[in-house]
Amino acid sequence: MTGGDPSWLSTVPPGVGRAVLHRSGRRVHGGLRLGELIRRRPPGLTGSQWNTAGRTVIDQVICAVDDGRPEFGVEFRPPSPDAAARRTERITEAVTAAVGLSLLRIASATLHTAEHGPRIAEYLIDARGYAAGSDVPAVGFRDIVGRLPDGRTGAVNDLGALARAEAVEAYVARRLVDPILRGLHVHWAQGPVEGWSWVEVRPGGFLVERVTLQPYRISCGVDPARLAEDLAVLAVGDRLRTLESEAPALMSREDLLHDFRRLRDRRGELVNGFAYEHLCQE
Repeated sequence: MTGGDPSWLSTVPPGVGRAVLHRSGRRVHGGLRLGELIRRRPPGLTGSQWNTAGRTVIDQVICAVDDGRPEFGVEFRPPSPDAAARRTERITEAVTAAVGLSLLRIASATLHTAEHGPRIAEYLIDARGYAAGSDVPAVGFRDIVGRLPDGRTGAVNDLGALARAEAVEAYVARRLVDPILRGLHVHWAQGPVEGWSWVEVRPGGFLVERVTLQPYRISCGVDPARLAEDLAVLAVGDRLRTLESEAPALMSREDLLHDFRRLRDRRGELVNGFAYEHLCQE
């Protein structure tokens, strides 16, 4: 799912970038500039655009170990970029398309490359490898059941599994009024996929996370909308760990209900509509 002309891409030698991980015949480089990945300016770009693109950092670049060929990149971005950041994003999209580099952009207020990047890159390598197996799997990667770290049986490839277990522990310790991390995911017809997760911390007060994924020419190995929801659960779990040391910003039940209804009212813009009508009830 790459397209473009990959001959423009440079091979990446070992040790380049902030950190290098190895997994399943892949090498993960952290913090590479597009100018380090592309041999020369692609056609159709002005000098100014190329200078901007060349300085743009791809947070995680996944390469084949045998030849150093870049396979895909992962970007972490804030949820509401300013005009200059949006311009850089558009140039990045054009350049990576021109050279055939697949890209996954993650927009989140809580998930960051330093803390979450390696784990997410490893997950994508595993999920893509599983989906690309010679036989069509009877069970999707996300739905494989096994033993979880806390001893329970569940979906071992749910990135939010640990957060869900920690929410139960927080409820038992009376730090939450509800032990369940709830969620939804939607796919915008003319845009990204979006995952939400929330938990009731105190009566009528909710901790809410939203994660947006924009895949460019990349298969995630799992449904990207479900992945976005799992990442939102992961983000909620991170914030739950700071409940005792920080006063989190909570959303009221009324505001959360209002946001659900806004999604429902835009169901015509969603792939397969809106499947969460029950959340819109008082």
